[in-house]
Amino acid sequence: MWPLLVLFLPIVQGSSALVAVSNAVSGPLRGSLTVQCRYEPGWETYSKWWCQGAQWKDCHILVQTDGSEREEKGHHVSIKDNQKSRTFTVTMEELRWNNADTYWCGIERSGTDLGVEVKVTIDPVTVQCHYGPGWETYVKSWCPDADLNSCTILVQTTGSELKKNRLSINQKKHTFSMTIWGE
Repeated sequence: MWPLLVLFLPIVQGSSALVAVSNAVSGPLRGSLTVQCRYEPGWETYSKWWCQGAQWKDCHILVQTDGSEREEKGHHVSIKDNQKSRTFTVTMEELRWNNADTYWCGIERSGTDLGVEVKVTIDPVTVQCHYGPGWETYVKSWCPDADLNSCTILVQTTGSELKKNRLSINQKKHTFSMTIWGE
């Protein structure tokens, strides 16, 4: 039984032949983040990929190399392999809330691909607004759109009280602050 187990280990996900430099990364909303994955000697000319999805078997490949060191680009994501350092780098740009998910660094091979899980989160955003004296009891709200006629209000107070607990009011400093986590 033991020899069968030893033969099986190299083909399961998370094999030591491939590791993520960090298994959890985060980036700012509308910003970018970088993920590096390292691999053992012998995998240099294999195709590398980056996929999204909580389950290994159902993840969707977003970008993939052709086995060379040429950078490949997808929609707001790129991948580049440095075969000398045996590291490939994935860059995600223009981050949105829905980019927070489970991703996988992978190497394509016959049989089961090598893969390692990476959790991506988007950093919360804090917005602080100032208002003048006399406006303390007025409704305060925040919407992410520049057009006030079409924006959807995410947070709103009723006078000096909170409508949602993501907003804090400091009437002495005439400010209100809001922290936004993924919607």
